[in-house]
Amino acid sequence: MIIIVTLILAVAFALYISPKEEMPKGAIQHMKDRGQLVAVLEPNTLNYFIYRGEAFGFGLSLLQEFSLYLDIPLKVIACSTASQAYYYLDYHVADIMAYNLPVTRQGKNLAQFSSPLLETNLVFVQHTPIVVPSLDELKEDTVVVQKNIFFQPLYDRFLSKTGSNVYLKEVSATFEELFQMVSTDSIRHTLCPENLAIVLSQVYLNTDISLPATRNYPVAWALNHSSDSLREIIDYWLDSIANNRLLPKTFREIYHNPRIVNHFRSDYFSLISHRISPWDEQLQHYSKLFWWDWRLVASLMYSESNFIPNLTSHKNAYGLMQMIPETAEIYGLDTASNISQQIMAGVKYLKWIDRQLPPDIKDPRERASFILAAYNLGIGRVLSLRKKAEAYGKDPNVWHGNVEYYLLRRSGSDPYGYADTLKEFPVNYSMDGYVDGILNRYYHYLNLLPD
Repeated sequence: MIIIVTLILAVAFALYISPKEEMPKGAIQHMKDRGQLVAVLEPNTLNYFIYRGEAFGFGLSLLQEFSLYLDIPLKVIACSTASQAYYYLDYHVADIMAYNLPVTRQGKNLAQFSSPLLETNLVFVQHTPIVVPSLDELKEDTVVVQKNIFFQPLYDRFLSKTGSNVYLKEVSATFEELFQMVSTDSIRHTLCPENLAIVLSQVYLNTDISLPATRNYPVAWALNHSSDSLREIIDYWLDSIANNRLLPKTFREIYHNPRIVNHFRSDYFSLISHRISPWDEQLQHYSKLFWWDWRLVASLMYSESNFIPNLTSHKNAYGLMQMIPETAEIYGLDTASNISQQIMAGVKYLKWIDRQLPPDIKDPRERASFILAAYNLGIGRVLSLRKKAEAYGKDPNVWHGNVEYYLLRRSGSDPYGYADTLKEFPVNYSMDGYVDGILNRYYHYLNLLPD
């Protein structure tokens, strides 16, 4: 049975927007019942981006650590506008608005805040070489700023500092987009958080960020007013990671990483090029044979070869799709096959696996999981795992926590498996995390890269 993964997987994971109401049982219990910690992240150079096939960012790294701490899977929603992100938070679609939000008295009327993550300030961004040396010298000028309800008190403070008829024009654009517009002379001035501006000024060398526009302010995550239990556990966790130096270490790795400037020069930086790999066009073309989203095939390819062509494994699996010689031969592949032939063979193999699976596996996410597992293990072993799961009372049509269980663990009564199931694999077999790794990366691709 062929499945259409392009939209179905995304829909299957979409969150239902319920009417605005008090969160039942407390925020933590609500997340456990839902099965996910849901956070809204702003795509930008410091918090959330894809570089050479993998998702990175300060905000993402912290959320991933917090998710592990809670032992609740993380779901990220990418959102470029603060108003939409706040909507998700206000209606309990998201648990955390993980933006670098200023903690202000007015902001506390909209949401409650975690303990501060860091401190920064707004700086006045202008085009060089002609710059205004002091804010006092701004006369009847227009400063274009991001439309953001949480930053409004800081904008007001900036206006009070200018002492002149400065006009603020609020637009629906990211801080990065506005910074770039100053660099290209599309606008004259903007305001930007200094921690982000320091990085961007190394990329856009014809900008000046020397004028502070506000005093330092604390930066924190925002939560719904009804999420007291979540705020308490976040604050406890933040205090613990600050004490063990994880927070400063993560901060330095992202904010003070000189290599981040090189991202802007890369063809595979999602915020600039909107590309995953050198093979995007071939992936888009051949994925249509299977009716899968090409980004899911790209995530599989990244797991198999890290987008490195001509790669050969210790088992002689070859190429971008890492097909073993016996399988490759079926599809006419050898070490001389070009990139297009490798991708086409890999997609055809995925299609063949799908046809071998029983139609009883109807859930799109579960079916995709079985296909990915079979790509790695072989269809025979996956079908044997289904039989074992069924024999021990697990659902044979559900990979996660059911069929997967008998790949990653042994039962007390049957520690070695039976027939051809599991006997070849040690307990720490590398399949652990293979399927989820591909799916999680795919959802980041969905968030940050166009269809």
